[in-house]
Amino acid sequence: MTRGGGNGAEKRRGSLDLEAIIQRKYTGLPENQRKVADFLVQNIREAPFLSVVEIEDRSGASKATVVRLAQSLGFSGFLEMRGKLIQGVQSQMRITEMFPLLAGTSREETLTAVADQDVRNINQTINQLDRKVFRDVARMILNAPRVYTLGLGISSLMARILAYSLSQVAIRSTSLAHDYETFIEQIHLFDRSDLIIAFSFPPYSKETIEVVRAAAGRKTRIVAVTDRVTSPVSLYAARVLPVVSQNMLFTNSFSAISVIINALTTEVALLNKAKALKNLKESEKLLERTGHYYAG
Repeated sequence: MTRGGGNGAEKRRGSLDLEAIIQRKYTGLPENQRKVADFLVQNIREAPFLSVVEIEDRSGASKATVVRLAQSLGFSGFLEMRGKLIQGVQSQMRITEMFPLLAGTSREETLTAVADQDVRNINQTINQLDRKVFRDVARMILNAPRVYTLGLGISSLMARILAYSLSQVAIRSTSLAHDYETFIEQIHLFDRSDLIIAFSFPPYSKETIEVVRAAAGRKTRIVAVTDRVTSPVSLYAARVLPVVSQNMLFTNSFSAISVIINALTTEVALLNKAKALKNLKESEKLLERTGHYYAG
């Protein structure tokens, strides 16, 4: 999600730019208005069709708070803000292709229920993801001298997978290890021209947020892969890739995160096809010469 931008462009692009407006102004909003802002971001495709009373009931805030949020974001009132949301959803419906949802299966069967949830996560992520932001991130990866990925918990696994995937397409990428050194102790590795891709999902790691804040203070560019554009790590990011990670268990699902990782790697490879193919062929030859593959 880009920072800044003129009001004219925002009016043309609809709901995705409402997310950008919320992100820019989020830290200055009162706590009760943040609650409504979070609800709108997390339900960006449904919110345009809800009345102020329905938003009141579902967000847990008052009608007056909903109206005041609209005004804080620069609108005359709730109706103008909702009109912007509707405009954005209509635009996205024209350009977005849905994956087919699983149908005709029982929710009582665990395998199907989990698969159904993951497909919904993927659909919602793809529908809400700003394509321009996605392409911007791919170019940032391609142009960075080195890419560092980081995260804790399941975010650590995703960070390592992204670093590995990017290295396969000729991007100098490193996943920061968190063992004998904390992230903060490794901040000296970052150069201003490098790129940090931080994974952060609930419950948000305080250390991840602290290192991203410190890196941003050193003018190192940050990309956040997180569950919402108003998450703590997003406040320090030049671009945000929001990913839906709802799960039947208490952990985050990584299905949609994996899709974004694969799509980013593919986009980078397509932007730098010759170098990516050369790297893959050279790696393949080296592995064959060293007897890496099983020959039985």
